[in-house]
Amino acid sequence: MIQILANQKKRFSIHTLFVLLHDILMKLKRLLYLLLFLTSISCSQYQKVLKSTDLDFKFAKAKEYYNEQNYNKAFPLFDELLSLYRGTSKAEEVYYYYASTTFHRKDYILAAYHYKNFTKTFPASVYSDECAFQVGYCYYLEAPGYSLDQTYTYKAMNEIQLYVNTHPNSIRLQECNEIIIELRRRLERKSFEKAQLYFKTEHFQSAVVAYNNTLNDFPDTKYLEEALYYRLIASYKLAENSIETKRLQRFIESQTAYFDYINKFPGGEKAEDANLLYEEIRKQINNYKF
Repeated sequence: MIQILANQKKRFSIHTLFVLLHDILMKLKRLLYLLLFLTSISCSQYQKVLKSTDLDFKFAKAKEYYNEQNYNKAFPLFDELLSLYRGTSKAEEVYYYYASTTFHRKDYILAAYHYKNFTKTFPASVYSDECAFQVGYCYYLEAPGYSLDQTYTYKAMNEIQLYVNTHPNSIRLQECNEIIIELRRRLERKSFEKAQLYFKTEHFQSAVVAYNNTLNDFPDTKYLEEALYYRLIASYKLAENSIETKRLQRFIESQTAYFDYINKFPGGEKAEDANLLYEEIRKQINNYKF
C-alpha cells in the first residue's frame, strides 16, 4: 500500500513538472512571437524613415535614434543628411551629430577626423569646445597598452595639450590633466621596459642608451632607482666586455653611473650591491693607472 502511494506521488510530481515546463515553453514561445512582431514593425517603420523625402522628419528621427543610443540606425540617416543639408543653416548641427554618432560607434580615428574638421569648419559653434576636446579624447581611447606602438598616445597628448592651450578656462581642464598624466605614465613604462629588455638580452650598450633616455625624458619617474641601478650594472658589463682600447673609458663611465645612483639613493635597496660593484670598478681603473 505504501509502495503504491509512493508511486502515485512520484507520477503526480513528474506530471506536475511536465505541466509547468510546458506552460513555461508556451509563454516563451508567445514572447518570441511578440518580439518578432515588434521587430518586424520596427524594421518596417525604419525603412519608411530611410525612404522618406521629408528631410526635417528624417533629421528628427535620426536625433531620436541617437538619443535612444541606437547609433547604428542613426548613422545612415546622418550620413545621408550630411550632404543634403550642406550649405544650409542645419549643416552645423547635422555634422555635430554625425561626428558624435561615429564616436559612439567606437570608430575613434574617423570620429577624431570629423571632430577636428568640425572645429575648423564651425569655429564659433556652440559645439566647438566639445569637439576640440573630443579630438584628443578619441586618440586617447584608441591608444593601446604600453607594450604596443604608441603613435596614438602621442597624438592624444598633442591634441589634449593643444586643447588646454586654446581653452584655458574650460571645465574639462582637470580631466585633460588626468589624461595627460596617464598617457605619460604609459610612455614612461614603455621606455623603462624597453631598457629592461635590452638589459635582459645582454645588449648592454643599447640598455645604457635606453636607461639614459628614460632618465632624461622622465626625470621624476617612479622607476628612478631601478633605472639608475640597472644602468650602473649595464655600463659595468659593457666595459667588462669591451675591446681593450675602450675599456678604461667605459669603466670611468660606469663609475659615474655609480655616483649617480648612490648620490640619489645612499640608503637604497640596491646600495650595498652598488658599493661592492664600485670596488670592482675602482680596481679596474687603478689597473690601467698603474
